[in-house]
Formats: sequence, structure tokens, C-alpha cells
Amino acid sequence: MVVIRLARGGAKHRPFYSIVAADSRFASTGRFIERIGFYDPKAPAGRESFRVNGGRLAHWKGKGAKLSPTVARLVKSRAQPASPAQ
Repeated sequence: MVVIRLARGGAKHRPFYSIVAADSRFASTGRFIERIGFYDPKAPAGRESFRVNGGRLAHWKGKGAKLSPTVARLVKSRAQPASPAQ
């Protein structure tokens, strides 16, 4: 099964997470299918701390991918309201 989860990177005491679509059988920091965003919890003020490609997220969810609880919380809390199509 495909799961959308965080993959930790960065240095000690300086975490940086990639939001990835990965097979659930692989390690959380191991092999993944596609990187669809990032989360930087220690980003300084004025710098982007969270970005996710909404189109790719919808693509993977449409194919049956499950979001990890942490990714679901981040996406829900930081979701941008959709702009009306013109």
C-alpha cells in the first residue's frame, strides 16, 4: 500500500522533513516513490516552512494512498483556501 508520510532529513537538532509517497513496506527514511513537499519546523520567521504539491497529493489519494496522521494534521492545519476558478 502507498502511504504519504514524512521522511526526516537535516542535521542533529535541526530537523527537516520531506513529504513523500512511499510503499509502506520500506523504512520511513528509505526508498520512496515521489517527493511531493516539505516541512521545516525550525524555519526562521519570513521563510516558508511548509509546502505540498496539492495536485500530486490529490493524485496519490485518488490512487488509494493513505496519509499518515502527522501529514494529515499538517495538511489540514495549513491548507490554503482554494481560489475560485476564473
